[in-house]
Amino acid sequence: MPHILTTRASILCPHGHLGVSISLSPKWSIDDGDVLCEGDSGTFPTCLPPAVPVPCVGYTLQTMELNATYIDGRRVMLVTDFNKTATGLPLIMKEFHSTFDDSIPAPIPVGQPAPLLSPELADMLAPVVTVTPQTLTFSQSSNSAPSVTATFTLLSDHPLRWILTLIMEKEKTHVDLTNGPPPSLPPGMTVTSKGGTWPVSPLQITLTMNAAFMKTLTPNGDYRFFMTGVSRRGLSAYAKPELVLHVNP
Repeated sequence: MPHILTTRASILCPHGHLGVSISLSPKWSIDDGDVLCEGDSGTFPTCLPPAVPVPCVGYTLQTMELNATYIDGRRVMLVTDFNKTATGLPLIMKEFHSTFDDSIPAPIPVGQPAPLLSPELADMLAPVVTVTPQTLTFSQSSNSAPSVTATFTLLSDHPLRWILTLIMEKEKTHVDLTNGPPPSLPPGMTVTSKGGTWPVSPLQITLTMNAAFMKTLTPNGDYRFFMTGVSRRGLSAYAKPELVLHVNP
């Protein structure tokens, strides 16, 4: 059984900054850490400009409904519940408390052994997410290519969903591209899949941006794409954040 999440857990954003969590119902503690429930939140006090042009700000915890323990009507968090920062990037969560179960095993129902976990819930291996190439380059002055393309490959024995996020550093904002380009972006960006459903493994998703779209971007701006894959257990991985688009005049 995965650990219950507490305020003592290490919760990191992808930039490596530590989150500070607050429990709204501090009625249950483990090793002096308050147990966290769905709806509890946290902040990243050190994820700030100029070191991080688009800071992660914080997070609001959501469960994947894989346990049946509640405090004041709110489901208790597990360390394996997938969660995101306010900018849509995956949290890296680790818990360190010790748990001991001295109860006597009882058959459920009477006379029957307790059911085993399903294979997808017993899977504690994080997905594997890769991208080719890791750096995209386009010259606005020479129109060096009709388009630029990145291909993401996602692997998991028990896949659940994927999330594609664009971080625009000079504009200091972020955009969720999982469901396709939002109306606020000009035409010219396409993603071969949309909706975030991950039905098969391996799964390949291609991101393409044409020259017309590229010419609308800020010269010499950094545009970072994060592709996150999530398993049914809630474990996640993402393509390297060094996928940077340099738009040169």
